[in-house]
Amino acid sequence: MIVAGSMVGSGIFVVSAGIVKEVHTGPMLMLVWAMAGLFTLCATLSYGELTGMLPKAGGMYVFLKEAYGPLPAFLYGWSCFLIIESGAIAAVAVACAKYAGTFLPALNDSVWLGGHLDMKAFTLPGGIELGPYAFGLTTTRLAGIGVILLVTLLNTYGVRMGAWIQNTFTVAKLSALAALVILGLALAPTVAPAGPYVPPVGTPPLTGTGMLLTALLVAQVGAFFSCEGWSFVGNVAAEVKDPKRNLPLALLIGPGAVLVLYMLANVAYLKLLGPSGIAAAPEERVGAAALGAIFGARGEALMAGAICISMFGYVNGATFTTARVYQAMGEDELFAGRAADLNRHGVPAVALWIQGGWACALTLTGTFDQLVDYSTFAQLLFVVAMIAGVLVLRRTRPDLERPYKVWGYPVVPLIYIVGGGAILLLLLRHKPAFTWPGVFLVACGIPVYFWRRRKA
Repeated sequence: MIVAGSMVGSGIFVVSAGIVKEVHTGPMLMLVWAMAGLFTLCATLSYGELTGMLPKAGGMYVFLKEAYGPLPAFLYGWSCFLIIESGAIAAVAVACAKYAGTFLPALNDSVWLGGHLDMKAFTLPGGIELGPYAFGLTTTRLAGIGVILLVTLLNTYGVRMGAWIQNTFTVAKLSALAALVILGLALAPTVAPAGPYVPPVGTPPLTGTGMLLTALLVAQVGAFFSCEGWSFVGNVAAEVKDPKRNLPLALLIGPGAVLVLYMLANVAYLKLLGPSGIAAAPEERVGAAALGAIFGARGEALMAGAICISMFGYVNGATFTTARVYQAMGEDELFAGRAADLNRHGVPAVALWIQGGWACALTLTGTFDQLVDYSTFAQLLFVVAMIAGVLVLRRTRPDLERPYKVWGYPVVPLIYIVGGGAILLLLLRHKPAFTWPGVFLVACGIPVYFWRRRKA
């Protein structure tokens, strides 16, 4: 439930619009999702070996420390707290509130509660554009803060409470996605789907193997974002029953079920909207547009409610699991505020509230899309390093017990390492505004690490 619930957030309902704009055709859209599915399965199968071998709280932090030492592990935890997961929690919580505005008109992101600060867009050397930014509180952001605080509070009452919330919302969101697939494949749209996608004037044609491959890999960003979240389960490895058996099993069943639903959802999108209709979906809300093509405005409202449920489940999954990263860092004296302490319910309550407080602060920045974009490169960088850690640990720690070994070793992990590495290089070249700031944020953690070490 953690794996599936953390993977299914808002991505599958929106990112296909951006993918079509990159690759232009329906078959290419399906190829992008198929490639993302292949990379994801290679990663999760490899990750299963790590979780079975080192079933400790902290997940990726623990695996990176074992493979490469404390500095790379700290940089992951630093980036995770500063923006990767705290920023994602903030962004998804406010997006959840925005979708709730469909039913509660008082939730509006353009009405300020008190003063606010506007900052115009500016360009850094190298052509990297930042902004515009709008700092302050709106009713939508206030509701997002409420979601974060509610989820944080509930998770302080123990693993069973967090697991119950996760299970409930995962069943609800997977049922909603399955219903979209079944209705989309079984029913005909009220209006004929749009024709082929016509790219804007001046867009270079996708001719030649090199151009097609580049477009496919660059378009993977949206699909990768939708497939992320499977690594969360490693953060709570110490609290899972029989982790050496159940973690690898979860990392096979959870992603497999989600990826099948993702492929079928895109088949339904193509049937109901066509490539041009997917690209032209209002505010890229492809899922809402697809159900609207069958049931009109009522269908769009139903999908808005389903997406709210999906986003709330993601916020819970990220909150529930990521606090264990800061718990592990606290045990190494690399995180302040007694983050390693457990409350009487056996959960790291201090780490939960530190994480929740920072996520609430990020809701006031109004920069969620930029922050999530900047973090995508850093997240993928650490995941590639972690999967490469499977190869490293086979060589450096052959003595560790491995109750599960990745199938097809070393080919399976190498597929993800090569594919993910190629995407990282292409992003540095083709989307510098989203990648170099992420590199900068990671690098800022190096002096902080040595400062914390000296203090410890």
